[in-house]
Amino acid sequence: MGRPAPGFVLAIAQLTGWRRLGLAWLAGAFGALAMPPYGFLPALAVSLSVAVWLMDGATADRTALRRLRPGFLIGWAWGFGYLTAGLWWLGQAFLVEADEFLWALPLGVIGLPFALGLFYGAGFGAAGLLWARGPARIAALALGIGAAEWLRGHLFTGFPWNTIGMALAQNLWLMQWAAAIGLYGLTILAVLVCAAPATLATGSHPRSRFGPSAAAAIVLIGMALYGAARVGPPDPVVTGVRLRLVQPNLPQDAKFRPENRADIVDRYIELSQRPTEAGEPEPTHIVWPESAFPFLIQRDPDALAKVAAGLKPGQHLITGAARAEEPLPGERLRYFNAVMVIGPDGVISDTYDKVHLVPFGEYLPAPLDAALRAMGLRQFVAIPGGFSAGTLAAQRILTVPGLPPVAATICYEAIFPHAILPATAPSGPRPPGLILNVTNDAWFGDTPGPRQHLAQARLRAVEEGLPLVRDANTGISAVIDPHGRIVARTELDTETWLDADLPARIVGGTLYGRFGDAAFALMLAACLGGALTARRRA
Repeated sequence: MGRPAPGFVLAIAQLTGWRRLGLAWLAGAFGALAMPPYGFLPALAVSLSVAVWLMDGATADRTALRRLRPGFLIGWAWGFGYLTAGLWWLGQAFLVEADEFLWALPLGVIGLPFALGLFYGAGFGAAGLLWARGPARIAALALGIGAAEWLRGHLFTGFPWNTIGMALAQNLWLMQWAAAIGLYGLTILAVLVCAAPATLATGSHPRSRFGPSAAAAIVLIGMALYGAARVGPPDPVVTGVRLRLVQPNLPQDAKFRPENRADIVDRYIELSQRPTEAGEPEPTHIVWPESAFPFLIQRDPDALAKVAAGLKPGQHLITGAARAEEPLPGERLRYFNAVMVIGPDGVISDTYDKVHLVPFGEYLPAPLDAALRAMGLRQFVAIPGGFSAGTLAAQRILTVPGLPPVAATICYEAIFPHAILPATAPSGPRPPGLILNVTNDAWFGDTPGPRQHLAQARLRAVEEGLPLVRDANTGISAVIDPHGRIVARTELDTETWLDADLPARIVGGTLYGRFGDAAFALMLAACLGGALTARRRA
């Protein structure tokens, strides 16, 4: 490792077996403090520095292929700890219907992080192949983790929750870089910046010892200065639009049943009709959250008429709602998690069907479906057979009278970078003017989950240069401008409503909106080039 390292660093590097893996797990778990709602960035610096020192010891005096196994195990244990500490709140969903799902709680709280840790194992293993003394090993680690995070966000339906780049995406100034490089580009920067302090204890020359940390500080300062300049004054608003977001705070229990439909609809209408504050304009558009009804409103003309009667002339409602589609001969009735546009005439004028469903939450994956149902198991959402996914060919921008074109997302669809605007959507003369996200975070209670969900959805606004309108049954409803500023928001677990203007989109969009992960690919290539060069010299 070059110059004599401090005793604690040598002790870390010399660990083997379960002690090495145990410390890797603890380091990963500590790094989760950098995620929302805590946002403690130094925790990630400590976590990644320990990971570097563990890799130093595991790769010392080994051939490239012999580094693969210990690197993989360190990465798997680190990722297992990171995700366990960051996703423990998923267990809350298993307690909503504990009589049916409590047995599966360990699978969500331990099993999912255990499996997803394999992505980090692959990333650390790849970094181990390129590991060399000196600062370039930080680039190797950034390459491995960056590629692993991208794969975690895309393979097996993808689950990019708490991607490492979120460590830099909670500060308004730092998050502005997402407009150019996106979440995965921020991930590369987060690893480079937060792993750099590891060289303070292992550098053999003042340049290699202090240089990476100095460069990391310069990068952070540069990011902040650019971000402060980019944020600028408040964004203008769309004239003639006034939003009302309704947050009913309905529990996921017996109260949310079809037999209570009248009370539920009345509750929505009453919140929608609450008087505005003195001097404020009347809402032009009402937004209700995901799966607002425990019944199919499209097949209930009385409920649909009641909803329409609750709208004032000129008002339009955008609501989440399950819908059913008549089956083909021999097929079962197909259900969709949808967003509907309803006018004061009671007509459903447009619909979007959720494309990216939650495995085991909204459907059972095809290879396991028949076997699990034969055992009497089902997905969390009590829909016969689970939801069906909307097809990409049918995915489109919602048309809502009085609003710019709406890019609709439902629940965790908003956590997927560069998936907000469908590639199959007609280009047309009018680009999307806002991102709509309807969700129901009641499954996760008062835990970090709803706060992490909001933070990740917020970053989509910056990446795409579009305002975000987010309505939750309970959770945190908010209106966010295209620079990521929260214009207005509600509190968690509160029955309320929120009136706000609609911020205007950024004219011309963003680099990330146009080119997606191209900058991220270039950053990966740069890390690979730096690591290979250092490896050849070694």
